Amino acid sequence: MEQTANWLERFGTARLFIFAGHYGSGKSEISVQFARVLAASGKKVLMADMDIVNAFFRSLDARMLLEQEGIRVAAPLFANTNVDVPALLPEVSTAMRGPAMHVVLDVGGDGDGARVLGRYHRDIEKEELAMVFVFNASRPMTRNAEAAAILMDEIECASRQRFTHILNNTHLLGETTWEIIRGGEREAGRLAEMKGLPLAASVMEESLQTADIPSGEGIPRVALRRTLGVSFG
Repeated sequence: MEQTANWLERFGTARLFIFAGHYGSGKSEISVQFARVLAASGKKVLMADMDIVNAFFRSLDARMLLEQEGIRVAAPLFANTNVDVPALLPEVSTAMRGPAMHVVLDVGGDGDGARVLGRYHRDIEKEELAMVFVFNASRPMTRNAEAAAILMDEIECASRQRFTHILNNTHLLGETTWEIIRGGEREAGRLAEMKGLPLAASVMEESLQTADIPSGEGIPRVALRRTLGVSFG
Protein backbone atom coordinates (compact mmCIF):
# COMPACT_ATOMS: atom_id res chain seq x y z
CA MET A 1 0.00 0.00 0.00
CA GLU A 2 1.43 3.36 -1.01
CA GLN A 3 1.63 6.43 1.16
CA THR A 4 -0.48 9.39 0.07
CA ALA A 5 2.62 11.53 -0.47
CA ASN A 6 3.96 9.07 -3.05
CA TRP A 7 0.56 9.01 -4.70
CA LEU A 8 0.69 12.77 -5.23
CA GLU A 9 3.88 12.33 -7.24
CA ARG A 10 1.85 10.50 -9.88
CA PHE A 11 0.43 13.85 -10.96
CA GLY A 12 3.84 15.18 -11.95
CA THR A 13 4.34 18.93 -11.75
CA ALA A 14 0.67 19.80 -11.33
CA ARG A 15 0.03 22.83 -9.15
CA LEU A 16 -3.75 22.88 -9.52
CA PHE A 17 -5.73 19.81 -8.46
CA ILE A 18 -9.42 19.58 -9.34
CA PHE A 19 -11.48 16.71 -7.93
CA ALA A 20 -14.92 16.07 -9.36
CA GLY A 21 -17.37 13.19 -9.21
CA HIS A 22 -20.94 12.33 -8.42
CA TYR A 23 -22.42 13.20 -5.02
CA GLY A 24 -21.15 10.66 -2.49
CA SER A 25 -18.13 9.64 -4.56
CA GLY A 26 -15.74 10.77 -1.82
CA LYS A 27 -14.30 13.72 -3.72
CA SER A 28 -14.48 16.05 -0.72
CA GLU A 29 -12.59 13.72 1.59
CA ILE A 30 -9.93 13.08 -1.04
CA SER A 31 -9.59 16.80 -1.74
CA VAL A 32 -8.98 17.45 1.94
CA GLN A 33 -6.35 14.73 2.17
CA PHE A 34 -4.52 16.10 -0.87
CA ALA A 35 -4.48 19.57 0.62
CA ARG A 36 -3.12 18.27 3.94
CA VAL A 37 -0.35 16.26 2.30
CA LEU A 38 0.68 19.21 0.14
CA ALA A 39 0.80 21.48 3.18
CA ALA A 40 2.79 18.92 5.17
CA SER A 41 5.38 18.85 2.37
CA GLY A 42 5.95 22.58 2.76
CA LYS A 43 3.70 23.84 -0.05
CA LYS A 44 1.49 26.92 0.30
CA VAL A 45 -2.04 25.60 -0.25
CA LEU A 46 -5.46 27.06 -0.95
CA MET A 47 -8.33 24.59 -0.51
CA ALA A 48 -11.52 25.78 -2.21
CA ASP A 49 -14.96 24.23 -2.00
CA MET A 50 -16.58 24.97 -5.36
CA ASP A 51 -19.66 22.84 -4.68
CA ILE A 52 -22.43 25.41 -4.26
CA VAL A 53 -25.06 22.69 -3.65
CA ASN A 54 -23.40 20.35 -1.15
CA ALA A 55 -20.81 22.58 0.44
CA PHE A 56 -18.31 20.65 2.55
CA PHE A 57 -16.80 23.60 4.38
CA ARG A 58 -19.97 24.50 6.20
CA SER A 59 -18.36 22.13 8.72
CA LEU A 60 -16.55 24.49 11.08
CA ASP A 61 -14.46 21.66 12.54
CA ALA A 62 -13.05 20.75 9.12
CA ARG A 63 -12.23 24.38 8.33
CA MET A 64 -10.49 24.83 11.69
CA LEU A 65 -8.40 21.68 11.20
CA LEU A 66 -7.15 22.78 7.80
CA GLU A 67 -6.45 26.34 8.88
CA GLN A 68 -4.51 25.06 11.89
CA GLU A 69 -2.30 23.18 9.41
CA GLY A 70 -1.62 26.37 7.47
CA ILE A 71 -4.12 25.74 4.65
CA ARG A 72 -6.18 28.65 3.38
CA VAL A 73 -9.84 27.68 3.04
CA ALA A 74 -12.32 29.29 0.66
CA ALA A 75 -15.99 28.53 0.01
CA PRO A 76 -18.79 30.30 -1.88
CA LEU A 77 -20.48 32.94 0.23
CA PHE A 78 -23.95 31.67 -0.61
CA ALA A 79 -23.26 27.92 -0.46
CA ASN A 80 -26.34 25.75 0.19
CA THR A 81 -28.73 28.41 -1.11
CA ASN A 82 -30.47 28.90 -4.44
CA VAL A 83 -28.51 32.10 -5.09
CA ASP A 84 -26.50 32.02 -8.31
CA VAL A 85 -23.37 34.05 -7.60
CA PRO A 86 -22.08 35.68 -10.82
CA ALA A 87 -18.48 36.09 -9.61
CA LEU A 88 -17.20 33.55 -7.08
CA LEU A 89 -14.07 33.60 -4.94
CA PRO A 90 -11.69 36.10 -6.55
CA GLU A 91 -8.94 34.76 -4.25
CA VAL A 92 -9.13 31.48 -6.19
CA SER A 93 -8.40 33.29 -9.46
CA THR A 94 -5.46 35.04 -7.85
CA ALA A 95 -4.05 31.77 -6.50
CA MET A 96 -4.43 30.07 -9.88
CA ARG A 97 -2.37 32.75 -11.56
CA GLY A 98 0.30 32.87 -8.85
CA PRO A 99 2.97 30.14 -9.13
CA ALA A 100 3.71 30.20 -5.40
CA MET A 101 0.36 28.70 -4.40
CA HIS A 102 -0.91 25.14 -4.87
CA VAL A 103 -4.68 25.02 -5.31
CA VAL A 104 -7.04 22.13 -4.52
CA LEU A 105 -10.63 22.44 -5.74
CA ASP A 106 -13.59 20.30 -4.71
CA VAL A 107 -16.05 20.67 -7.61
CA GLY A 108 -19.78 19.95 -7.68
CA GLY A 109 -20.76 16.45 -8.72
CA ASP A 110 -22.73 17.12 -11.89
CA GLY A 111 -22.93 19.51 -14.81
CA ASP A 112 -24.74 22.16 -12.79
CA GLY A 113 -22.11 22.08 -10.07
CA ALA A 114 -19.20 22.08 -12.49
CA ARG A 115 -20.40 25.19 -14.31
CA VAL A 116 -19.02 27.21 -11.39
CA LEU A 117 -15.54 26.04 -12.36
CA GLY A 118 -16.16 27.17 -15.94
CA ARG A 119 -15.94 30.78 -14.78
CA TYR A 120 -12.26 30.25 -13.99
CA HIS A 121 -11.23 28.53 -17.21
CA ARG A 122 -9.12 31.47 -18.41
CA ASP A 123 -7.15 31.46 -15.15
CA ILE A 124 -6.13 27.80 -15.37
CA GLU A 125 -2.73 26.90 -16.77
CA LYS A 126 -3.31 23.63 -18.59
CA GLU A 127 0.24 22.37 -18.14
CA GLU A 128 -0.11 22.72 -14.36
CA LEU A 129 -3.53 21.06 -14.11
CA ALA A 130 -4.54 17.65 -12.79
CA MET A 131 -8.31 17.24 -13.12
CA VAL A 132 -9.33 13.99 -11.48
CA PHE A 133 -12.63 12.13 -11.84
CA VAL A 134 -13.42 10.35 -8.58
CA PHE A 135 -15.24 7.13 -9.49
CA ASN A 136 -17.40 5.20 -7.05
CA ALA A 137 -19.23 2.21 -8.54
CA SER A 138 -21.38 1.98 -5.41
CA ARG A 139 -23.23 5.20 -6.26
CA PRO A 140 -26.53 4.89 -8.17
CA MET A 141 -25.54 7.19 -11.05
CA THR A 142 -22.08 5.69 -11.64
CA ARG A 143 -22.52 1.96 -11.20
CA ASN A 144 -20.59 1.18 -14.37
CA ALA A 145 -18.10 2.71 -16.76
CA GLU A 146 -20.72 3.70 -19.31
CA ALA A 147 -22.77 5.72 -16.82
CA ALA A 148 -19.64 7.36 -15.41
CA ALA A 149 -18.47 8.33 -18.89
CA ILE A 150 -21.71 10.24 -19.47
CA LEU A 151 -21.24 12.14 -16.21
CA MET A 152 -17.63 12.93 -17.12
CA ASP A 153 -18.79 14.41 -20.43
CA GLU A 154 -21.35 16.59 -18.63
CA ILE A 155 -18.76 17.88 -16.17
CA GLU A 156 -16.22 18.61 -18.90
CA CYS A 157 -18.77 20.52 -20.94
CA ALA A 158 -19.93 22.60 -17.99
CA SER A 159 -16.47 23.27 -16.56
CA ARG A 160 -14.73 23.92 -19.91
CA GLN A 161 -11.92 21.63 -18.71
CA ARG A 162 -10.82 18.13 -19.63
CA PHE A 163 -10.15 15.36 -17.14
CA THR A 164 -6.55 14.17 -16.95
CA HIS A 165 -6.86 11.22 -14.53
CA ILE A 166 -9.37 8.76 -13.07
CA LEU A 167 -9.37 7.69 -9.44
CA ASN A 168 -11.21 4.64 -8.10
CA ASN A 169 -12.88 5.26 -4.74
CA THR A 170 -15.50 2.52 -4.75
CA HIS A 171 -16.73 1.79 -1.23
CA LEU A 172 -19.73 1.22 1.01
CA LEU A 173 -18.33 2.94 4.10
CA GLY A 174 -18.08 0.41 6.96
CA GLU A 175 -19.48 -2.39 4.81
CA THR A 176 -16.70 -2.17 2.23
CA THR A 177 -15.06 -5.47 1.29
CA TRP A 178 -12.21 -6.37 -1.02
CA GLU A 179 -14.76 -7.80 -3.45
CA ILE A 180 -16.43 -4.38 -3.64
CA ILE A 181 -13.08 -2.64 -4.16
CA ARG A 182 -11.96 -5.08 -6.86
CA GLY A 183 -15.29 -4.68 -8.67
CA GLY A 184 -14.81 -0.93 -8.62
CA GLU A 185 -11.25 -1.27 -9.90
CA ARG A 186 -12.45 -3.32 -12.85
CA GLU A 187 -15.07 -0.73 -13.82
CA ALA A 188 -12.60 2.13 -13.24
CA GLY A 189 -10.15 0.35 -15.52
CA ARG A 190 -12.80 0.06 -18.21
CA LEU A 191 -13.63 3.74 -17.78
CA ALA A 192 -9.98 4.72 -18.09
CA GLU A 193 -9.69 2.70 -21.30
CA MET A 194 -12.87 4.20 -22.74
CA LYS A 195 -11.70 7.76 -22.01
CA GLY A 196 -8.03 7.22 -22.87
CA LEU A 197 -6.90 8.40 -19.43
CA PRO A 198 -4.61 6.92 -16.77
CA LEU A 199 -6.12 5.23 -13.71
CA ALA A 200 -4.08 7.10 -11.10
CA ALA A 201 -4.89 4.92 -8.09
CA SER A 202 -7.45 2.99 -6.10
CA VAL A 203 -8.28 4.55 -2.74
CA MET A 204 -9.46 2.84 0.45
CA GLU A 205 -9.58 3.46 4.16
CA GLU A 206 -6.61 2.62 6.36
CA SER A 207 -8.71 0.06 8.24
CA LEU A 208 -8.62 -2.20 5.17
CA GLN A 209 -4.83 -2.53 5.24
CA THR A 210 -4.13 -6.18 6.01
CA ALA A 211 -1.44 -8.71 5.32
CA ASP A 212 -3.66 -10.54 2.82
CA ILE A 213 -4.27 -7.64 0.43
CA PRO A 214 -5.10 -9.18 -2.97
CA SER A 215 -3.11 -8.21 -6.02
CA GLY A 216 -3.96 -4.86 -7.52
CA GLU A 217 -3.10 -6.06 -11.03
CA GLY A 218 -0.84 -3.07 -11.56
CA ILE A 219 -3.22 -0.53 -10.00
CA PRO A 220 -1.52 1.56 -7.28
CA ARG A 221 -3.49 1.47 -4.02
CA VAL A 222 -3.54 4.25 -1.48
CA ALA A 223 -4.86 4.23 2.08
CA LEU A 224 -6.55 7.33 3.47
CA ARG A 225 -7.82 8.16 6.94
CA ARG A 226 -11.15 9.91 7.43
CA THR A 227 -10.97 13.54 8.48
CA LEU A 228 -12.82 14.19 11.73
CA GLY A 229 -16.46 13.22 11.35
CA VAL A 230 -16.51 13.68 7.59
CA SER A 231 -17.86 10.68 5.72
CA PHE A 232 -15.48 8.97 3.35
CA GLY A 233 -18.33 9.15 0.87
